[in-house]
Amino acid sequence: MRELLYDCVGIIAKIHDKIMQLNNTYEANFSDKDLHFLVIGILGMGMLFVIYPLFTYLAKRNHEMVIAWIYVFTVIVVITFAIEIGQKVSNTGNMEFADIMYGLVGFMAMFGVFIVMRAIYHGVIRLFKYIRKRMEEKAAGSEKQDPPQQEI
Repeated sequence: MRELLYDCVGIIAKIHDKIMQLNNTYEANFSDKDLHFLVIGILGMGMLFVIYPLFTYLAKRNHEMVIAWIYVFTVIVVITFAIEIGQKVSNTGNMEFADIMYGLVGFMAMFGVFIVMRAIYHGVIRLFKYIRKRMEEKAAGSEKQDPPQQEI
């Protein structure tokens, strides 16, 4: 876990240094805070331009559960990393990547159980609707076949 975080920090540091180098080369004189404002703003807008059409596409096809899953999974990733970093800082446990993976697998397993239960529920509802429709069609068909009896 520690190596992964150090690798991520190293990559971010290299990107940061490159941006600072470009800033100095072109004498833009942006402060570190100005660059954070610009870079994170551009990164966020870039992500928005990708995610918004994706979520719009999913919403139009009644895939709200997929949207909710993406959101929850993202939050769970952030929370698990925060817990592990908190353990490292407070010395209340070992910071391990395996802990994050086990947490995410736990969410996936419980979500899998939920999906199975949801599929069964929706399957039963569809079955009842199908049976009702067939019964209504049968009742409507028998009314057409039997002419009304005239009293004598």
